Amino acid sequence: MTTSRSLVVYNAQHEPLLKESAPEFTKETGIEVEPAQRQGPRVSPTRSSPRARPRRPTSSSPRTPRRCRRSRPPGSSRSLPDDLVAPIPAQYRPRSGMWTGFVARSTVLVYNTDQTDAAAMPASILDLAKPEWKGKISFSPTGADFQAIVAGILDLEGEAATKAWLEGIKANGKVYDGNNLVLEAVNSGEVEVGIVYHYYWERDHKENGDVSDHSAQYYFGNQDPGAFVSVSGAGVLASSDMKDEAEKFVKFLVDEKGQQILADSYALEYPLNPAVTLEGVTKPFSALQPPAVNVSDLDSKKVVDLMTEVGFL
Repeated sequence: MTTSRSLVVYNAQHEPLLKESAPEFTKETGIEVEPAQRQGPRVSPTRSSPRARPRRPTSSSPRTPRRCRRSRPPGSSRSLPDDLVAPIPAQYRPRSGMWTGFVARSTVLVYNTDQTDAAAMPASILDLAKPEWKGKISFSPTGADFQAIVAGILDLEGEAATKAWLEGIKANGKVYDGNNLVLEAVNSGEVEVGIVYHYYWERDHKENGDVSDHSAQYYFGNQDPGAFVSVSGAGVLASSDMKDEAEKFVKFLVDEKGQQILADSYALEYPLNPAVTLEGVTKPFSALQPPAVNVSDLDSKKVVDLMTEVGFL
């Protein structure tokens, strides 16, 4: 069965997530997918939501509630059917049912192996605010990646502790404009340690090692805030007049076939359907020990307020 209209998908996530999955979805369903240009800056925390509609540009995929307000067209999401989202564990879906997670990223430290080793890494990400880490750490605070990590810390530790941590790492750290620059700085020895997501190092290591051959990854454990897992999500706008087609696309993203395509893609993000495994990475998803953070509870506005108050934004 084919449709004469294209399903427009606004994607603020990595292009391979759509580029590699959309053709297979079209082949399977006959529904053409048209990627829409990203609107608005990539600014703040907690999630991504590819949302689908017909040709009029009225859907988007913001990573966070705040970015959702900046980048998506007018309209609210509709609830997704329970059977559609069932393949994804409940902790990676909001209680509202308005979207569902489909891939995830793990917080890690990258460290220069010529300067230090895993034994010297802190037991908790919160320790990076201590005086002994002064001049040794780096991060990119203006990006959505870092702000999502802050959102996890805020949910787990509270406002006062999160602000104190932000003030501590500001005093201790070196700021870069982008996570790839953090990776390069660590690899070159410009700074010992960087806070990033796992896929930055994994991609470079898989390709050529140009900015990862003198570094390694350190994963926090024991449900530490530093083991936070950030989720990308998919949803459908309530105002769409291609709701059925859009739901089919979301279903494709979370079912085993679509998840395997994502796992095999350049994105190197963890699929959230337990039936699919991301192979060839430092640590499998099943071995991670993330803290219990419900995606419904993350407060992007408070994160932006705190980071602005501290002077990062």
